[in-house]
Amino acid sequence: MLSIPGDNPRTPDVQVGPVDLAARVDEALAVQALAFGLSDDEIEVRRHIVLRHLMYPGCRALGATTPEGRLVGFVYGLPNDRAHWWSSVVEPYLRSAGTDSWLDDTFVITELHVHPGFQARGIGRALITTLTDGAAQPRSILSAIDVESPARRLYRMLGYEDLARRVLFPSAPKPYAVMGAHLPLRRP
Repeated sequence: MLSIPGDNPRTPDVQVGPVDLAARVDEALAVQALAFGLSDDEIEVRRHIVLRHLMYPGCRALGATTPEGRLVGFVYGLPNDRAHWWSSVVEPYLRSAGTDSWLDDTFVITELHVHPGFQARGIGRALITTLTDGAAQPRSILSAIDVESPARRLYRMLGYEDLARRVLFPSAPKPYAVMGAHLPLRRP
C-alpha cells in the first residue's frame, strides 16, 4: 500500500493498493462518471465492459481509498492482445503512423480515473506507476482524449509519447491519442 497524505480535511489521506474492482465496479464507475462526464446509459454499458475485462488473463486493478474505505480513484490494465476490440480499432492508426509494433508485448492501461475532488494530488501518478511497476511487459500503451489536458501532461511526464493521434472510436464524440511508454515509467 502507498499512502498519499491529505492537504486539508476535504481531501483526507488516500491509500493506493489492490482492489476487488468487480465487487466495487459501481463505485468505480461513479468516479469515472464524475471524472469523465458519463451519462447513466454510458455507465451501464461500461459496467459490462469492465466486468468482462476483469476476467481477461493478467488483468490487474488498483484503487485509491480514503481511511473510511471510500473509493476515490482506480486504474486497471492487462497485457495487450491484438484480438481485443481496442487493439482492432487503434491498429490501423498505429500502422499508418508506423508504430503498430507497440501492440505487441505491451501492457494496456485500460482505465484510469480519479474523483475530481482528489485530482492534482499525485493519486493518478501513484495508481499508474504502481500498476505498471508490476507489469511483465517492457512497454505500456493507453488512449486518452486528444486534447491538451492534465491527464495528457501527466502521461508525458511519465514518459508516454504520442504514437497516433485523431483516433476515432465508434460512438466516441471526440478523437483520441494513443500513447506509449517504455517501462518502468519515469519518476519526477
